[in-house]
Amino acid sequence: MALSDTQAQKTPQLFGHPRGLTYLFTTEMAERFSYYGMRAILVLYLTNYLLLHPTVDGVWGYASVKHLLELIFNGGDPLGVQPLSSTIYGAYTALVYLTPFFGGIIADRWLGQRYSVIVGGIIMAIGEFVLMAPQAMFLGLLLLIIGNGFFKPNISTQVGNLYKAGDSRIDRAYSIFYVGINVGAFFSPLICGSLAEDPNYGYHWGFFAAGVGMVLGQLIYMFALRTLPPDRIARVKASTETEKKPLTRQDWGAVIAIVLLCIPVTFFWATYEQQGNTINLWAQDFTNRHLIPGILDWEIPVTWFQAFNPFMIFAFTPLVVGLWGRQSKRGKEPSTVTKMALGLFLVAASYLVMAFAARITGVHEQTSWLWLLLFFTLITLGELYLSPIGLALVARVAPPQILSAMMGLWFITSFTGNMLQGYIGTFFSVLSKQDFFLLCAAIAAAAGVVTWLFNFPLKPILDARTVEMGKTPELAEPQADPHLEPPPAL
Repeated sequence: MALSDTQAQKTPQLFGHPRGLTYLFTTEMAERFSYYGMRAILVLYLTNYLLLHPTVDGVWGYASVKHLLELIFNGGDPLGVQPLSSTIYGAYTALVYLTPFFGGIIADRWLGQRYSVIVGGIIMAIGEFVLMAPQAMFLGLLLLIIGNGFFKPNISTQVGNLYKAGDSRIDRAYSIFYVGINVGAFFSPLICGSLAEDPNYGYHWGFFAAGVGMVLGQLIYMFALRTLPPDRIARVKASTETEKKPLTRQDWGAVIAIVLLCIPVTFFWATYEQQGNTINLWAQDFTNRHLIPGILDWEIPVTWFQAFNPFMIFAFTPLVVGLWGRQSKRGKEPSTVTKMALGLFLVAASYLVMAFAARITGVHEQTSWLWLLLFFTLITLGELYLSPIGLALVARVAPPQILSAMMGLWFITSFTGNMLQGYIGTFFSVLSKQDFFLLCAAIAAAAGVVTWLFNFPLKPILDARTVEMGKTPELAEPQADPHLEPPPAL
């Protein structure tokens, strides 16, 4: 739940926002450095080293994990190295977004947001260091899955808790917070990936760097505790808030709206997350990575392509926010649901680009890395139209009694989406590359159509909720100050 007016007035400010936002920004940046650092090298590590004999023979639990994934993704039939790598990657990136739902519930009822973030961060740091031992690969992934469950929903919830109810700055706060995510995501492939691809170091040093990032993030967070609002459970114990009230009809309407939007968002993640999976393999095997062939033959490391997306977040966020501002002043800013649909259509367009690149590339030939640059441009724009405004949507309309749980539910879309992307990734070595990318484009486009159709039943529900929360329904009035970043419309 957000701060009361009195609490908000006492909160130290920095650059027009509570000082705690700076620390949450930095903590999340370090945690995302850790996560995306290991993600950038995971599929390459599995495909090029861990799942090959004789290394795989010494991996604890390999036979059981392989059997389970083959049963889930392939009807019990054997999977080759590449499909198995994709399913492991998909299962891992899915499960790190399933556990936040339960972590949110535990925080809401017992542990609180602060202790949850600390516990989760420590477990994740241990997991990153465990990954350095090949035989303990699955143990390390399990620790990361558990730790993220405590960490992810509760640090996101604390951003909203810094502001009083109805504070318009909350949308800009989540935009700033989202930049922190991508700062970490930008540097992690450059550092962790470079270490992993350097024959003088290797993959275990890439995992080590990711672990160091996680440790630094935890130290920053614990230093910042005094700048953060009280945990929800502390407020309940003090009996000063209204969080004990039962859910109202409007509350349930907001819950239903969020749940329905989770359906197409699942397919966004199923296609978007191919970046770290099959797109990584495309960059390795089917891309001419020489900067200027024949002139400047320096070869771009495979993992560096994973830095394209976060870099473009920095570049495009001001442009997209500015566009929404101009649309808002004219009373034409799209609704949140429409923005999400547009995001999915942009993802579909990115895969049409890859399908065209595959069409002009022979089976054993390589195409220019500029095709990947165009792909990342379009998919990043799609991300900006969907992911950060989804977080802001949940923070603004979810009932305060179950806010962390609803934030965790929103992250479940990443669980289901990543499980699906792991399955889709198995077709990378079965279908032609052109057909594979067309499949991804079709999935994203269909989800975009479904999302757009949701406008009709969901807009009245979201408008009613925003009125109840003391805000203006979407598309009602333009922002008073054109120099301020306009929040996403609901």
